[in-house]
Amino acid sequence: MSALAAVLFDMDGTLVDTEVLWWEVTAQVAAGLGHALGDADAPEVVGRAVEDTAAHLVRVAGGGDPDRVAADLGEGFFRRVTAGAPLRPGAGRLLSELAAEGVPFALVSASPRAVVDSVVAGALAGVPFAFTLSADDTPRTKPHPEPYRAAAARLGAAPRACVAVEDSPDGAASAEAAGCGVLVVPSLLDVAASPARSFARSLEDVTLDVLRGCRLA
Repeated sequence: MSALAAVLFDMDGTLVDTEVLWWEVTAQVAAGLGHALGDADAPEVVGRAVEDTAAHLVRVAGGGDPDRVAADLGEGFFRRVTAGAPLRPGAGRLLSELAAEGVPFALVSASPRAVVDSVVAGALAGVPFAFTLSADDTPRTKPHPEPYRAAAARLGAAPRACVAVEDSPDGAASAEAAGCGVLVVPSLLDVAASPARSFARSLEDVTLDVLRGCRLA
């Protein structure tokens, strides 16, 4: 195996506890469309881009303007995130350990740029990310592999030498399809096993050695 080149972190539900906020916003918008959000909606909501969730709500509600729904979702989520998004347990310690060891790490999110910047300025203030990549920064976002391919290229690294840390099925699928090793730390949804995926109960259990053990050959 080659050396660990970089760690690529998802944001929502992985480093910060925002998935619950996103679910609350989606439930509110769905109710306005006459749809009661439930467990069956989760795969189209958790870890998905705003536009994907908006399209799903319009579809299950039987009508609505996808652009307006997407705007309502984005604005509602931004307000909640700005009000405060706590770090997931173990996130601060792990990021500090990587920085101390000189391992590059970046943020690869399916959230809009405004949300990413708000979280980075708040809950993740002072964290030395090499860069942050939002849904606005690639033509296609998760579950497509493009975000993780773009992140690895920006770091000058082969995807197979990078480990992505994810919490959702779509995020894990994106990283795996890009060729990264994947460490899954589930939050709201179960994530299926695969040869490219390792699992941890919490970031509190994740160390640099754990991340090194997640790499693909």
